[in-house]
Amino acid sequence: MFYKYRFLKKFLVILTTIIFSSGVFGQTGGNNTYEFLNLPVSARVAALGSNFLVANDNDLSLAVINPSLIGDNLHHQLSLSFAEYISDVNYGTVAYSHTFKKVGSFATALQFINYGRFLEADETGLTYGNFSGGEYAFTLGWGRKLHKNFMLGANLKMIYSQLEKYNSFGLAVDVAGTYVHEKSGFMASVLFKNIGRQLDAYVPGNIEPLPFEFQLGIAQRFKKLPLRYSVVYNHLEKWDLTYADPRISNVDPVSGDTINKGKLEVFADKLMRHFVLGIEFYPAKRFYISIGYNYQRRHELRTEVKKGLVGFSFGCGINIYKFRISYAWAKYHLKGAPNTFTISTNLVDLFSKKEKK
Repeated sequence: MFYKYRFLKKFLVILTTIIFSSGVFGQTGGNNTYEFLNLPVSARVAALGSNFLVANDNDLSLAVINPSLIGDNLHHQLSLSFAEYISDVNYGTVAYSHTFKKVGSFATALQFINYGRFLEADETGLTYGNFSGGEYAFTLGWGRKLHKNFMLGANLKMIYSQLEKYNSFGLAVDVAGTYVHEKSGFMASVLFKNIGRQLDAYVPGNIEPLPFEFQLGIAQRFKKLPLRYSVVYNHLEKWDLTYADPRISNVDPVSGDTINKGKLEVFADKLMRHFVLGIEFYPAKRFYISIGYNYQRRHELRTEVKKGLVGFSFGCGINIYKFRISYAWAKYHLKGAPNTFTISTNLVDLFSKKEKK
Protein backbone atom coordinates (compact mmCIF):
# COMPACT_ATOMS: atom_id res chain seq x y z
CA MET A 1 0.00 0.00 0.00
CA PHE A 2 2.84 2.39 0.85
CA TYR A 3 4.43 1.68 -2.54
CA LYS A 4 1.19 2.55 -4.34
CA TYR A 5 0.86 5.93 -2.64
CA ARG A 6 4.54 6.72 -3.21
CA PHE A 7 4.09 5.89 -6.89
CA LEU A 8 0.99 8.10 -7.04
CA LYS A 9 2.91 10.97 -5.45
CA LYS A 10 5.63 10.71 -8.09
CA PHE A 11 2.98 10.61 -10.81
CA LEU A 12 1.34 13.80 -9.54
CA VAL A 13 4.72 15.55 -9.50
CA ILE A 14 5.25 14.57 -13.14
CA LEU A 15 1.77 15.80 -14.09
CA THR A 16 2.38 19.14 -12.36
CA THR A 17 5.65 19.55 -14.24
CA ILE A 18 3.88 18.92 -17.54
CA ILE A 19 1.12 21.41 -16.69
CA PHE A 20 3.54 24.26 -16.01
CA SER A 21 5.59 23.46 -19.09
CA SER A 22 2.58 23.05 -21.38
CA GLY A 23 2.92 26.61 -22.67
CA VAL A 24 5.49 25.20 -25.08
CA PHE A 25 2.67 23.25 -26.72
CA GLY A 26 0.40 26.24 -27.37
CA GLN A 27 -0.59 25.30 -30.91
CA THR A 28 -3.84 23.72 -32.04
CA GLY A 29 -5.24 22.23 -35.23
CA GLY A 30 -3.61 23.20 -38.52
CA ASN A 31 -0.17 23.82 -37.00
CA ASN A 32 0.78 20.23 -36.26
CA THR A 33 1.64 17.01 -37.99
CA TYR A 34 -0.07 13.62 -37.41
CA GLU A 35 -3.48 15.25 -36.90
CA PHE A 36 -5.11 11.88 -37.60
CA LEU A 37 -4.31 11.00 -33.98
CA ASN A 38 -7.21 13.26 -32.97
CA LEU A 39 -9.85 11.34 -34.94
CA PRO A 40 -12.40 9.33 -32.90
CA VAL A 41 -11.17 5.78 -32.39
CA SER A 42 -14.63 4.19 -32.26
CA ALA A 43 -18.30 4.71 -33.05
CA ARG A 44 -19.13 5.41 -29.43
CA VAL A 45 -16.52 8.15 -29.17
CA ALA A 46 -17.64 9.67 -32.48
CA ALA A 47 -21.31 9.60 -31.42
CA LEU A 48 -20.52 11.63 -28.31
CA GLY A 49 -18.75 14.29 -30.37
CA SER A 50 -15.24 13.98 -28.99
CA ASN A 51 -11.96 12.07 -29.16
CA PHE A 52 -11.75 11.45 -25.40
CA LEU A 53 -14.28 9.89 -23.01
CA VAL A 54 -14.62 8.65 -19.44
CA ALA A 55 -16.54 5.41 -18.86
CA ASN A 56 -15.31 2.28 -17.11
CA ASP A 57 -17.77 -0.19 -18.63
CA ASN A 58 -15.66 -2.80 -20.42
CA ASP A 59 -15.20 -0.78 -23.60
CA LEU A 60 -11.68 -1.31 -24.96
CA SER A 61 -12.03 1.47 -27.54
CA LEU A 62 -12.20 4.05 -24.74
CA ALA A 63 -9.04 2.64 -23.17
CA VAL A 64 -7.15 3.18 -26.43
CA ILE A 65 -7.41 6.95 -25.92
CA ASN A 66 -7.64 6.94 -22.13
CA PRO A 67 -5.02 4.40 -20.95
CA SER A 68 -5.99 4.77 -17.28
CA LEU A 69 -9.09 2.71 -18.21
CA ILE A 70 -6.95 -0.29 -19.17
CA GLY A 71 -7.72 -2.98 -16.60
CA ASP A 72 -8.28 -6.68 -16.04
CA ASN A 73 -11.94 -6.23 -17.01
CA LEU A 74 -10.71 -5.87 -20.62
CA HIS A 75 -8.70 -9.13 -20.55
CA HIS A 76 -8.78 -10.81 -24.01
CA GLN A 77 -11.06 -8.14 -25.47
CA LEU A 78 -10.80 -7.34 -29.19
CA SER A 79 -12.18 -4.18 -30.82
CA LEU A 80 -12.43 -3.27 -34.53
CA SER A 81 -13.52 0.15 -35.81
CA PHE A 82 -13.87 1.57 -39.30
CA ALA A 83 -15.02 4.99 -40.48
CA GLU A 84 -16.03 6.29 -43.89
CA TYR A 85 -14.66 9.78 -43.54
CA ILE A 86 -14.90 12.49 -46.21
CA SER A 87 -14.66 11.76 -49.95
CA ASP A 88 -12.68 8.51 -50.37
CA VAL A 89 -10.75 8.94 -47.10
CA ASN A 90 -11.27 6.22 -44.48
CA TYR A 91 -9.67 5.32 -41.18
CA GLY A 92 -9.93 2.73 -38.46
CA THR A 93 -8.58 1.16 -35.28
CA VAL A 94 -7.79 -2.40 -34.22
CA ALA A 95 -7.20 -3.03 -30.51
CA TYR A 96 -6.56 -5.95 -28.15
CA SER A 97 -6.03 -6.14 -24.39
CA HIS A 98 -4.30 -8.66 -22.12
CA THR A 99 -3.67 -8.70 -18.36
CA PHE A 100 -0.60 -10.07 -16.57
CA LYS A 101 -1.16 -10.57 -12.84
CA LYS A 102 2.18 -9.26 -11.57
CA VAL A 103 2.74 -6.50 -14.10
CA GLY A 104 -0.65 -5.02 -14.91
CA SER A 105 -2.94 -4.76 -17.89
CA PHE A 106 -1.82 -3.92 -21.41
CA ALA A 107 -3.58 -2.87 -24.59
CA THR A 108 -2.20 -2.72 -28.10
CA ALA A 109 -3.80 -0.77 -30.93
CA LEU A 110 -3.16 0.09 -34.54
CA GLN A 111 -4.70 3.31 -35.86
CA PHE A 112 -4.60 3.99 -39.58
CA ILE A 113 -5.91 6.48 -42.11
CA ASN A 114 -5.98 6.00 -45.87
CA TYR A 115 -6.20 9.19 -47.94
CA GLY A 116 -7.01 7.36 -51.17
CA ARG A 117 -5.41 7.76 -54.59
CA PHE A 118 -4.46 11.02 -56.28
CA LEU A 119 -3.55 11.95 -59.82
CA GLU A 120 0.05 13.15 -60.07
CA ALA A 121 0.49 16.09 -62.46
CA ASP A 122 2.79 19.07 -62.97
CA GLU A 123 1.92 22.74 -63.48
CA THR A 124 1.46 22.22 -67.23
CA GLY A 125 -1.13 19.48 -66.73
CA LEU A 126 1.15 16.64 -67.75
CA THR A 127 0.22 13.54 -65.72
CA TYR A 128 2.59 10.92 -64.35
CA GLY A 129 0.19 8.38 -62.91
CA ASN A 130 -1.25 8.03 -59.42
CA PHE A 131 0.06 8.22 -55.87
CA SER A 132 -1.41 7.49 -52.46
CA GLY A 133 -1.00 8.49 -48.83
CA GLY A 134 -1.55 6.95 -45.44
CA GLU A 135 -0.58 7.28 -41.77
CA TYR A 136 -0.28 4.72 -39.00
CA ALA A 137 0.16 4.69 -35.24
CA PHE A 138 1.01 1.58 -33.24
CA THR A 139 0.15 2.02 -29.57
CA LEU A 140 1.21 0.00 -26.55
CA GLY A 141 -0.73 0.99 -23.45
CA TRP A 142 -0.43 0.05 -19.80
CA GLY A 143 -2.90 0.57 -16.97
CA ARG A 144 -3.03 -0.24 -13.29
CA LYS A 145 -5.41 0.36 -10.39
CA LEU A 146 -3.47 2.12 -7.61
CA HIS A 147 -6.46 2.30 -5.27
CA LYS A 148 -10.12 1.32 -5.47
CA ASN A 149 -10.85 4.90 -6.56
CA PHE A 150 -7.73 5.75 -8.61
CA MET A 151 -6.38 4.35 -11.87
CA LEU A 152 -3.27 5.28 -13.82
CA GLY A 153 -2.22 4.54 -17.38
CA ALA A 154 0.15 5.48 -20.19
CA ASN A 155 0.49 4.92 -23.93
CA LEU A 156 3.59 4.72 -26.09
CA LYS A 157 2.91 5.54 -29.75
CA MET A 158 5.10 4.82 -32.75
CA ILE A 159 3.87 6.90 -35.68
CA TYR A 160 4.62 6.47 -39.37
CA SER A 161 3.38 8.69 -42.18
CA GLN A 162 3.75 8.19 -45.94
CA LEU A 163 2.47 10.95 -48.26
CA GLU A 164 3.48 10.38 -51.88
CA LYS A 165 7.32 10.19 -51.82
CA TYR A 166 7.58 11.86 -48.41
CA ASN A 167 7.92 9.82 -45.21
CA SER A 168 7.99 10.68 -41.54
CA PHE A 169 8.41 8.89 -38.22
CA GLY A 170 7.63 10.05 -34.69
CA LEU A 171 7.19 8.95 -31.09
CA ALA A 172 4.55 10.12 -28.61
CA VAL A 173 3.36 9.34 -25.10
CA ASP A 174 -0.07 9.68 -23.46
CA VAL A 175 -0.41 9.86 -19.67
CA ALA A 176 -3.80 9.61 -17.95
CA GLY A 177 -5.32 9.33 -14.50
CA THR A 178 -8.89 8.46 -13.52
CA TYR A 179 -10.93 8.86 -10.34
CA VAL A 180 -13.93 6.56 -9.88
CA HIS A 181 -16.69 6.70 -7.27
CA GLU A 182 -18.69 3.55 -7.96
CA LYS A 183 -21.52 4.18 -5.51
CA SER A 184 -22.44 7.54 -7.02
CA GLY A 185 -21.60 6.57 -10.61
CA PHE A 186 -19.21 9.52 -11.00
CA MET A 187 -15.92 9.42 -12.91
CA ALA A 188 -13.28 11.98 -13.85
CA SER A 189 -10.15 11.67 -15.97
CA VAL A 190 -7.24 13.86 -17.00
CA LEU A 191 -5.25 13.11 -20.13
CA PHE A 192 -1.97 14.51 -21.45
CA LYS A 193 -2.02 13.42 -25.08
CA ASN A 194 0.63 13.23 -27.79
CA ILE A 195 3.65 14.33 -25.76
CA GLY A 196 6.44 13.64 -28.19
CA ARG A 197 8.47 14.58 -31.21
CA GLN A 198 8.75 14.03 -34.93
CA LEU A 199 12.05 12.16 -35.25
CA ASP A 200 12.24 11.89 -39.03
CA ALA A 201 10.69 14.83 -40.91
CA TYR A 202 9.12 14.83 -44.38
CA VAL A 203 11.70 17.43 -45.39
CA PRO A 204 15.15 17.17 -43.70
CA GLY A 205 15.56 19.80 -41.00
CA ASN A 206 11.86 20.75 -40.92
CA ILE A 207 10.70 19.17 -37.65
CA GLU A 208 6.99 19.78 -37.05
CA PRO A 209 5.19 19.74 -33.66
CA LEU A 210 2.78 16.99 -32.62
CA PRO A 211 -0.86 17.75 -31.70
CA PHE A 212 -0.30 17.92 -27.93
CA GLU A 213 -3.41 18.37 -25.83
CA PHE A 214 -4.38 18.44 -22.16
CA GLN A 215 -7.95 17.22 -21.63
CA LEU A 216 -10.32 16.80 -18.72
CA GLY A 217 -13.43 14.64 -18.80
CA ILE A 218 -16.20 13.81 -16.34
CA ALA A 219 -19.13 11.42 -16.56
CA GLN A 220 -22.12 10.70 -14.35
CA ARG A 221 -24.44 7.71 -14.55
CA PHE A 222 -27.64 7.80 -12.54
CA LYS A 223 -28.96 4.93 -10.44
CA LYS A 224 -32.65 5.51 -11.02
CA LEU A 225 -32.39 6.84 -14.56
CA PRO A 226 -31.03 4.87 -17.54
CA LEU A 227 -28.87 7.83 -18.42
CA ARG A 228 -25.24 8.90 -18.45
CA TYR A 229 -23.95 12.35 -19.33
CA SER A 230 -20.38 13.27 -20.18
CA VAL A 231 -18.53 16.57 -20.37
CA VAL A 232 -15.12 16.93 -22.01
CA TYR A 233 -12.99 20.05 -21.67
CA ASN A 234 -10.41 20.20 -24.46
CA HIS A 235 -7.16 22.16 -24.68
CA LEU A 236 -6.58 23.13 -21.08
CA GLU A 237 -3.12 24.20 -22.25
CA LYS A 238 -4.52 27.03 -24.38
CA TRP A 239 -7.36 29.44 -23.63
CA ASP A 240 -8.09 31.15 -26.96
CA LEU A 241 -9.10 28.64 -29.66
CA THR A 242 -10.70 31.22 -31.97
CA TYR A 243 -9.30 32.31 -35.31
CA ALA A 244 -10.08 34.93 -37.94
CA ASP A 245 -12.64 33.29 -40.22
CA PRO A 246 -12.48 34.95 -43.67
CA ARG A 247 -16.03 33.78 -44.43
CA ILE A 248 -17.52 35.90 -41.66
CA SER A 249 -17.46 39.67 -41.93
CA ASN A 250 -17.53 41.91 -38.85
CA VAL A 251 -18.79 44.85 -40.91
CA ASP A 252 -22.47 45.79 -41.01
CA PRO A 253 -23.55 45.49 -44.70
CA VAL A 254 -25.98 48.42 -44.37
CA SER A 255 -24.16 51.03 -42.29
CA GLY A 256 -20.60 49.89 -42.97
CA ASP A 257 -19.81 50.11 -39.26
CA THR A 258 -17.64 47.53 -37.53
CA ILE A 259 -19.63 45.09 -35.40
CA ASN A 260 -18.04 44.74 -31.98
CA LYS A 261 -19.04 41.91 -29.69
CA GLY A 262 -19.50 42.48 -25.98
CA LYS A 263 -16.91 41.22 -23.53
CA LEU A 264 -19.33 38.68 -22.05
CA GLU A 265 -20.20 37.31 -25.50
CA VAL A 266 -16.51 37.01 -26.43
CA PHE A 267 -15.70 35.29 -23.12
CA ALA A 268 -18.62 32.84 -23.46
CA ASP A 269 -17.62 31.96 -27.03
CA LYS A 270 -14.00 31.26 -26.04
CA LEU A 271 -15.12 29.19 -23.06
CA MET A 272 -17.64 27.06 -24.96
CA ARG A 273 -15.12 26.20 -27.68
CA HIS A 274 -13.44 23.95 -25.13
CA PHE A 275 -16.55 21.92 -24.28
CA VAL A 276 -18.01 18.78 -25.83
CA LEU A 277 -21.26 17.50 -24.32
CA GLY A 278 -22.67 13.99 -24.61
CA ILE A 279 -25.62 11.96 -23.38
CA GLU A 280 -26.13 8.19 -23.45
CA PHE A 281 -29.61 6.74 -22.92
CA TYR A 282 -30.14 3.06 -22.05
CA PRO A 283 -33.77 2.12 -22.79
CA ALA A 284 -32.89 -1.59 -22.60
CA LYS A 285 -30.14 -3.63 -21.00
CA ARG A 286 -28.41 -4.43 -24.29
CA PHE A 287 -29.15 -1.26 -26.23
CA TYR A 288 -28.16 2.40 -25.98
CA ILE A 289 -28.70 5.64 -27.89
CA SER A 290 -26.26 8.55 -27.75
CA ILE A 291 -26.06 12.15 -28.85
CA GLY A 292 -23.16 14.60 -28.76
CA TYR A 293 -22.64 18.31 -29.29
CA ASN A 294 -19.29 19.84 -30.21
CA TYR A 295 -19.52 23.66 -29.97
CA GLN A 296 -16.18 24.36 -31.64
CA ARG A 297 -16.91 22.06 -34.57
CA ARG A 298 -20.27 23.72 -35.12
CA HIS A 299 -18.90 27.25 -35.08
CA GLU A 300 -15.91 26.51 -37.29
CA LEU A 301 -17.50 24.26 -39.93
CA ARG A 302 -21.03 25.63 -40.30
CA THR A 303 -22.07 28.09 -42.99
CA GLU A 304 -23.82 31.34 -42.16
CA VAL A 305 -26.52 30.65 -44.76
CA LYS A 306 -27.47 27.21 -43.46
CA LYS A 307 -26.20 25.73 -40.21
CA GLY A 308 -28.10 22.43 -40.16
CA LEU A 309 -26.93 19.81 -37.69
CA VAL A 310 -23.25 20.68 -38.00
CA GLY A 311 -21.56 19.95 -34.66
CA PHE A 312 -24.11 17.34 -33.61
CA SER A 313 -23.49 13.60 -33.63
CA PHE A 314 -25.70 10.59 -33.03
CA GLY A 315 -25.17 6.92 -32.40
CA CYS A 316 -26.49 3.65 -31.06
CA GLY A 317 -25.16 0.34 -29.88
CA ILE A 318 -26.46 -3.14 -29.23
CA ASN A 319 -25.15 -6.34 -27.66
CA ILE A 320 -25.98 -9.33 -29.86
CA TYR A 321 -24.92 -12.79 -28.75
CA LYS A 322 -21.28 -12.22 -27.72
CA PHE A 323 -20.67 -9.07 -29.75
CA ARG A 324 -21.08 -5.36 -29.05
CA ILE A 325 -21.93 -3.48 -32.24
CA SER A 326 -21.97 0.32 -32.41
CA TYR A 327 -22.74 2.90 -35.08
CA ALA A 328 -22.23 6.68 -35.20
CA TRP A 329 -23.20 9.48 -37.58
CA ALA A 330 -21.37 12.76 -36.98
CA LYS A 331 -22.20 15.97 -38.85
CA TYR A 332 -18.92 17.74 -39.62
CA HIS A 333 -20.18 19.88 -42.49
CA LEU A 334 -23.29 20.28 -44.63
CA LYS A 335 -21.59 18.02 -47.19
CA GLY A 336 -19.73 15.77 -44.79
CA ALA A 337 -21.12 13.30 -42.24
CA PRO A 338 -18.81 10.35 -41.51
CA ASN A 339 -20.28 6.95 -40.65
CA THR A 340 -18.38 4.96 -38.04
CA PHE A 341 -18.82 1.29 -37.16
CA THR A 342 -17.33 -0.62 -34.22
CA ILE A 343 -17.58 -4.27 -33.28
CA SER A 344 -15.99 -5.77 -30.18
CA THR A 345 -15.95 -9.08 -28.38
CA ASN A 346 -14.10 -11.02 -25.72
CA LEU A 347 -12.15 -13.82 -27.38
CA VAL A 348 -12.46 -16.15 -24.39
CA ASP A 349 -16.24 -15.68 -24.23
CA LEU A 350 -16.52 -15.95 -28.00
CA PHE A 351 -15.11 -19.45 -28.12
CA SER A 352 -16.84 -20.65 -24.96
CA LYS A 353 -20.11 -22.53 -25.21
CA LYS A 354 -21.94 -20.38 -22.67
CA GLU A 355 -23.49 -17.18 -23.94
CA LYS A 356 -22.51 -14.03 -22.05
CA LYS A 357 -25.48 -12.29 -20.47
